[in-house]
Amino acid sequence: MLEEFGPSLYVADGPTVSFFSFPYPTRMAVARLRDGTAWVWSPIALTPEIERAVDAIGPVRHIVSPNKIHHLFLQEWAERWPDARLHAPPGLAQRRPELQFHAELGDEADPAWAADIDQTIFRGSIAMEEVVFFHRLSRTAIFCDLVQRHDPLLMKGLKGMVMRLDGLVGEHGSTPREWRASFWRRQPARAARARVLAWKPERLMIAHGACAQQNAMQIVERALAWM
Repeated sequence: MLEEFGPSLYVADGPTVSFFSFPYPTRMAVARLRDGTAWVWSPIALTPEIERAVDAIGPVRHIVSPNKIHHLFLQEWAERWPDARLHAPPGLAQRRPELQFHAELGDEADPAWAADIDQTIFRGSIAMEEVVFFHRLSRTAIFCDLVQRHDPLLMKGLKGMVMRLDGLVGEHGSTPREWRASFWRRQPARAARARVLAWKPERLMIAHGACAQQNAMQIVERALAWM
């Protein structure tokens, strides 16, 4: 079910999915914009309970994917809310040509949500770029895969050891090492990190692992110090 994360911002946890055989929990966010409509970030598998909870927030007008690997459930959400605009991160429209995207996300927020949500793209990687958002009212930075803080109790066996060695477990989690190595140009990523810190976020919402209701600036600064 959706739970309030901050003023006008809600989160819901979805099923665990396999990513290169590693178990990854899923999480989505929904923001109620000042015009009363709903903005959906990285939607999880749609269930009747989630459908009712989202409808209670407001009519869905924007469905956003933050990077090109978060696309599994976009089709079912677009079919359920056909009036919503589907927004692609860099690279996803080419990867999923069968999806009817209305726009590609950029470094500047779409005018439809610019008063409520800011955004920036972490560029410089030859593998994947990620769009990071800032929900103004709740002062929440919204990251997808760039900051991961998986539950130590769930990281067991060989796969758990690999996740730990990759620096993705616990409160000091960070970015997968192979993704770090793909940032051949660090300056664009540093510029995006500086912009995130300039927002002065108080809360941190992430897709994989423990979110935080405080100290978001310190967490982000430490997690992305490798840049």
